Parts: sequence; C-alpha cells; structure tokens
Amino acid sequence: MPKRISVGIVTSDKMAKTRRVEISRLVRHAKYGKILSRKTVCHVHDEAEEAHLGDTVEIQESRPRSKTKRWELVRVVSKSRAVDIAAMRAAIKDDAGLAEATEA
Repeated sequence: MPKRISVGIVTSDKMAKTRRVEISRLVRHAKYGKILSRKTVCHVHDEAEEAHLGDTVEIQESRPRSKTKRWELVRVVSKSRAVDIAAMRAAIKDDAGLAEATEA
C-alpha cells in the first residue's frame, strides 16, 4: 500500500527535529450545507531541521517514531515570507546604540 503524501503549513518549530504541521480542508455541513474550514494536525519528523514557522511543506506517512509522530518531511515547498518585527526592532536599537557609542 502506498504511503500518503500531503501538503501543509508549519505552525510550530520549537521542538527538536519535530514540526507541527496543519493541513487545512473545506467540508460541507451535513444538515445545513454551509462550507466549514477544518484542519488536521500532524507531528512531522524533520531530521535536518530545515522547515521553520510558516513554511509550506510536503509530508509523507511513515512508521511511528513516537507517541504522536507518524509523518516525515519530504521537502519544503515554499519558505515563509513573514517578517519578525521584534527582531528587526532589536537590530535597529542595537545599531543606534553602536552609533552613539562611536560618536562619544
């Protein structure tokens, strides 16, 4: 039986060699017919730790690696384009502090 392959978005990369990936889907409500968005959460083994928060990744079903991990990372489809504003502000503050120190 072939292994299932899915595409999802990384929502957490805080664990060592493990990523939390959400796979979104649309379903129709059985009685009312409204379109609802649902998600499936998978814990994915990422040996090289190449996927990060917000990346779109392709995952493949694998043998159980732990209590919750049943998937492994195949490849990173696209990198996240999100900007870390807190890191940018800290860098600007450090640059300003260095400029003042050199002037004095």
